[in-house]
Amino acid sequence: MKIGFIFAGQGAQYVGMGKELYNHFPEAKAVYDQAYIDIDVKKVCFEGPEDILNETSYAQPCILTTSLAIAKVVEAHGIKPDYVAGLSLGEYSALAYANAMSISDAVKIVRARGQIMSEALPAKTTSMAAVLAMEAKKIQEVIEDIDGVTIANYNCPGQIAITGYKEAIEVASEKLKEAGAKRVIPLKVSGAFHSPLLEAASQKLKIELGKYDLNVPEIPVVYNISGQEENGNLIDILTKQIKSSVYFYQSLQYMIGQGVEAFIEIGPGKALSAFVKKTDRNIPVYSVDSIESLNKMLGALKDE
Repeated sequence: MKIGFIFAGQGAQYVGMGKELYNHFPEAKAVYDQAYIDIDVKKVCFEGPEDILNETSYAQPCILTTSLAIAKVVEAHGIKPDYVAGLSLGEYSALAYANAMSISDAVKIVRARGQIMSEALPAKTTSMAAVLAMEAKKIQEVIEDIDGVTIANYNCPGQIAITGYKEAIEVASEKLKEAGAKRVIPLKVSGAFHSPLLEAASQKLKIELGKYDLNVPEIPVVYNISGQEENGNLIDILTKQIKSSVYFYQSLQYMIGQGVEAFIEIGPGKALSAFVKKTDRNIPVYSVDSIESLNKMLGALKDE
């Protein structure tokens, strides 16, 4: 059976994530022990406080570390992926798992990425919103004449995120509802992520990425910028990713087209599992972030 690992993005974090696996599996402990940066990643993951964990520059290294710890535990139980992908931040988890960068370097990179993103735009001037039950083509038609708004995330059929200046997002939200969107929900984020507004931030990230040794992934990676595999320079891909739309459900479709028969969501939360179900209900997906969910996944795959 071909399996795809899909790694959680920002917003999935919760206080206590990874603690149970850390206490029971040496593979998880080994990952957390490599997360040496200017903050105590393990302490923030396990103890919070929540307001600190939710800050972009803390959330990113914490989610990445937890996700990689979970992936190593799953691997220790004999399950390895044929493809890996991740939602935004999750792409770095996927790349680290595929040995394109070391775990210790990945934690440092996403810590810096989070700081760059947090400082990229003036506070409260930009935002994002999720558009429900409207096709991407229709959303694009509605927003194309509104300056400062673009599509940020193609999460799954029926859920698209838009990004841009706060006032422009508010105008777009009203127009989208008038055009038939079921709901338009403001997202709890600190800025317009995956937007051309992050051009300057992308160049800062490029400089940061240049400080590290990046390698060709040892497992096929399906990238956010295109929803398929890429052969380009990894620094260029990741520089583009921060300011470009995330083609996540296209990534799922690509992997399914390549023969993936089941997905395992790696990391805190279950958002990506919901995206898989809305993309193709015939493909089983298992979310793993605890011993209970690990055992449930192992039992289900054993029966396949």
